[in-house]
Amino acid sequence: MYKIAFDKDAEKEFLKLDSGVQKIVSAKILDLRDGNFFNDKLLKGKHKGKFRKWAGNYRIIYLKENDYLVISIVRIAHIKEVY
Repeated sequence: MYKIAFDKDAEKEFLKLDSGVQKIVSAKILDLRDGNFFNDKLLKGKHKGKFRKWAGNYRIIYLKENDYLVISIVRIAHIKEVY
């Protein structure tokens, strides 16, 4: 099991989402907490070293810090805005 930590900006983005979208994103974040990284993709370019998880039409950009078993949520945004 991993510990989840939100970047300050990611927390603000999450709180601005509709409640329905928040539920979808929350379920995916719980998957991360439980170690379910299935179909997550390692990113390149600007977000090199980070991963993305699909959550409907939204993407969760996160950094997995193995030594501490911490997942830092860096960004939650609509697919039009995330990259």
